[in-house]
Formats: sequence, structure tokens, C-alpha cells
Amino acid sequence: MTKPRVLISDQMDPNAAKIFAERGCDVDVITDKTPDELAAIIGDYDGIAIRSSTKVTKQILDAATNLKVIGRAGIGVDNVDIPNASAKGVVVMNTPFGNSITTAEHAIALMFALARQLPEANAQTQAGLWPKNGFMGIEVTGKTLGLIGAGNIGSIVASRALGLRMKVVAFDPFLTADRAIEMGIEKADLDTLLAKADFITLHTPLTDQTRNILSKENLAKTKKGVRIINCARGGLVDEVALKEALDSGQVGGAALDVFATEPAKVSPLFGTPNFICTPHLGASTNEAQVNVALQVAEQMADYLVNGGVTNALNMPSLSAEEAPKLRPYMTLAQKLGSLVGQLAHDNLDNIAIEVEGAAAELNIKPITAAVLSGFMRRFSDAVNMVNAPFLAKERGFDIREVRHDKAGAYHTLVRVTVNTAQGLRSVAGTLFANSEARLVEIFGISLEAELEGNMLYIVNEDAPGFIGRVGTTLGEAGLNIGTFHLGRRSAGGEAVLLLTMDAAIPEAVLKQLGSLPGVKTVKALKF
Repeated sequence: MTKPRVLISDQMDPNAAKIFAERGCDVDVITDKTPDELAAIIGDYDGIAIRSSTKVTKQILDAATNLKVIGRAGIGVDNVDIPNASAKGVVVMNTPFGNSITTAEHAIALMFALARQLPEANAQTQAGLWPKNGFMGIEVTGKTLGLIGAGNIGSIVASRALGLRMKVVAFDPFLTADRAIEMGIEKADLDTLLAKADFITLHTPLTDQTRNILSKENLAKTKKGVRIINCARGGLVDEVALKEALDSGQVGGAALDVFATEPAKVSPLFGTPNFICTPHLGASTNEAQVNVALQVAEQMADYLVNGGVTNALNMPSLSAEEAPKLRPYMTLAQKLGSLVGQLAHDNLDNIAIEVEGAAAELNIKPITAAVLSGFMRRFSDAVNMVNAPFLAKERGFDIREVRHDKAGAYHTLVRVTVNTAQGLRSVAGTLFANSEARLVEIFGISLEAELEGNMLYIVNEDAPGFIGRVGTTLGEAGLNIGTFHLGRRSAGGEAVLLLTMDAAIPEAVLKQLGSLPGVKTVKALKF
């Protein structure tokens, strides 16, 4: 049997090559190739292990006729064309947890640097000024640290801060009350955190919901003199607004390891007093680089030699026998999870996945993983069926799986229920012709719809003329309706309108729809 061939195309710990060889792979280490040079040789390899330098573009993928797996030693996969890799059947893996401690420690280091103005004091001292009376820092003991994001890295920062005798308050939609108690921290909404925190650190992915989470408006809500640290992703902080807040004194100091545009050759923040920055060094320690290199080698070798899948971004963990039957159910489950995540994503502490009819005869674990991947993808673009259950467990979710042996109104049904501050909320779906996913119930209201593309969700009081007003508003905005689905609890009661749209709906139009008489909720959805 021919051994799988693996190319390591970026500088990586040499032990990675040893792991590939020990586990039955032939490995070549060939770095610093141009895109054309890489395209010329990639066709000989079954796997490619990369860091951030190699760009696996469509050009490379088109030339990679034998490629089966791409392994990224690290978390970010911006340098991999995942849609094209998926279309070509190439698995994309990363190592999302190998540099967690390193990144958390960098955030703590920047917090101390802000508290004691270390970069400025160092520069003036080395310039011969001896500014002993020029810098008056603050202690971190007894101060409040606000975490925006309390997942893997955020929880490590919290534990370090508690060891420094700080108080910790966290904003994270996935953080349960029980998990917060276990961590020894306070769970709060964002406005409460902004008002309480002396230091704010960010530990959340960059999504449509978290982009500019520290906006001009939110920076104005902070305690005057707050110090802000971002070692997560560029774009979480509005850099222009941060500059203004530093100049005004609303923000007492800021430290960024990441920028909206990288490499950050220019920035409105450069040269601003009380601002320090580093060139995306969060994961740059010897230990972290060794960890991610060894992990990616182990994962890739396991897949190429044994077929095991770990931390894949575009492939579920399924056996060959289960895949054909489960695949349409996983599509349905992922969409139901995404729907619940988009409509009821705050103050959640448990989620229940129920199957009945034909679905009850299948392996429920992949269905649960698909629900969780859809449910959590709204908050993290790195979530997949492999790591979603881990991330849910890490945040303290109570996940229940329920089988109903007796069939109900549908030959097969998957139901997802979450417990929100407003009570239990559930959605349910079935398969038409055993393959086509359909929503059949939303929050207790019967409604049949496909979940595809851009959608508009409206809850309103059932009244004559309402549908016409919605259509007129969308038409005047130049927005075309693809399909139209309507359900209600009773005549004159609460009604739900679910539309597929040919384009995304601007925020201004959503606000206009929200002002229509009888409207309770308006939300744009994306599938």
C-alpha cells in the first residue's frame, strides 16, 4: 500500500515531520515557494500542512489533483479557500485550542503594560530622561475585568485575573449561570459590563454580530478611564472611535494585538498617547508553535491513515455506513439549529434535540452535532460538527437528547427546544421525499417553509391589510420576495410571517418594517 504523501509548506516545529513519518506518511518540508511554484508541485501530495504564510487559493486547489486534507497549524483559516476546498472534497482542519494559553497570557501582559505605562516608561528611560515622577500607574488588584467572550481563551484570562484578586464580569450569550458560578465570575449583559469594567478584554470571533462590538456608541457607555485590550480579532473595536475616546479621556488606555487591516502599516491609533500595540503576537510563543504543529500533524496523519476526523471545518465525523442516511437529517438539523440561534440566542442555558418517527431509528449524535453547529455558527465562523459539542460543553450547556418511538403527525421529525428568559422556544422540521428539509413549526405556530438564503422573519398581530403593508414597504425599497409563508395561533392572534428574499435586507428597511402597526418582532435571517 502506498503511503500518503504530505507537504509541510511553512516553517514549523521539526517534530511535526517526525510525527507524520512515525504514523505512516511520507513527508517533505519545502517552504517559501511562490504560488506558481507551489501549484507546480502540489499535485503530488495527499495533504498539505500550513501556517499563515501559504495561501491555499483556487489556483492551488485546481492544481492539487490528489489533495485530501489541508491542515492549518493554528486557528485562523483566512488563507484557505474553504468553499473551493469543500467543493473538491478536501477536508480543512485547524488546531483551535493549541495556542489558547499563549493568547490569554498576552492579554494579561498587555493589561499590565497599560496599567503601569511600561512602553512609554521604557522609551523615556532609555532616552536618558529618568521620568520617575512622570508615570503614575494603577493597581489591578480589586479592579473589575470585563470579558467580552468567556469561551476557551476568555475562561483562561478569567482564571488568571481571579488569581490577581480582580473581580470578573463577563458578557457571553452562551455562558450559563451555572458555568459562571463554577468559574467564579459574574454573568452580565453588555451594557452592565461596559458600566462596571475598569479593564475590558475581548475574546470573541469576528462575526456580523460582533463586528465593532466596541462601537462609538458602546465606548461612550464605558466607565470613564477604562482600559481596553484586544488580542482576539481585528474589527471587534471601531478603531476611529477608539482614537476619539482616547483623545477625550473616556478611554484611559488601549492595547491592540490585532487590527481591522493587517499588516497594519497605518492606523489612526498610531502615535496616540496611552495606546500600545503589538503585531498579532497572541499566539507567538515557542510552546504554542510546538503545540499547534504537533496537533496538526497528529490530526492529518490520523485522517490520511485511519480516516479519523478531528477539528474539521467542513466535514462531519461520520462512518461510511451512516453517511447516506444521516446526511439529509444533518442538513435539516443544522438549519433548525441556525434558526433557533438567530431567533433566541440570549440567556440560554440548555438545548433539547428530540427525534421521532424514522429519525428515532438513527444515530442521534450526528444530528445533535449538526444542530449545535448551526446553533453556534452565528457567533463563531470556526464552529463545525466536530467542535460544536465541545464548545457547547465548555460553556456549560445542558444538552438533552430525546427519542420518541411513536410516530406523530409526520413520518419523521426533528425538534429543537431552548429555554430562554421568555420561556421554552422550539422549532421543528421534517424531510419531504426523505431528502428535502422543511420547517413545519416555529415557536408553537404551524408553518411550512424551506430555510434557504436571505429570509425575513416577522411576528405581528393578525389584522387585515398587514401583508399588503409589508409587501408595499419591501417593494418601495426595491426588494423582491421569493417565497411567502404565513402561520398564526388564531384569528386575530399572534401571527408569523417568513419570507425568502432575493437579496439581503438593509437595516433601514428592517427599522421601517418594525414601525408598522402591530409588529412585535422583525429580524433578518441568513441560511
